[in-house]
Amino acid sequence: MSTLDQLTADLTTAMKARDSVRTNTIRQAIGAVRAEAKAGPVEKELSEDDVLKVLSREVKKRRDSAQIYTDAGADERAAIETAEADLFETYLPARLSDDDLAALVASVIADTGATSMRDMGGVMKEATARAGAAADGKKLSTLVRAALA
Repeated sequence: MSTLDQLTADLTTAMKARDSVRTNTIRQAIGAVRAEAKAGPVEKELSEDDVLKVLSREVKKRRDSAQIYTDAGADERAAIETAEADLFETYLPARLSDDDLAALVASVIADTGATSMRDMGGVMKEATARAGAAADGKKLSTLVRAALA
């Protein structure tokens, strides 16, 4: 079952259970995916990877918003944003551990023959392709930068 199909099924379940928070959050996720499909001059069919990228982007938005709300002292709103991000993350593949990411970076550097910071773009492109949605881009970038420095 695709992620979008799972979201739709979970939306139906949440609506039947009258769980308004979960219903609204899943609707936001489906809306973001549909908006991505309709972006541009022609509506396109999104692959599973595209759907996961949209959900990852939505998680990042909510984590950033939660941090802003926390800094501003709006802890209640920060908790809502965090809960939404947590719900979106349940649809994403499990994140790679730091050790797995380090091993992936080392493998990519060895395969590409990268030796300096000038090679970072190529290493990042390959590492991101291999890790997919299972890696946090910021962590990956930090590890690549440290390995090439």
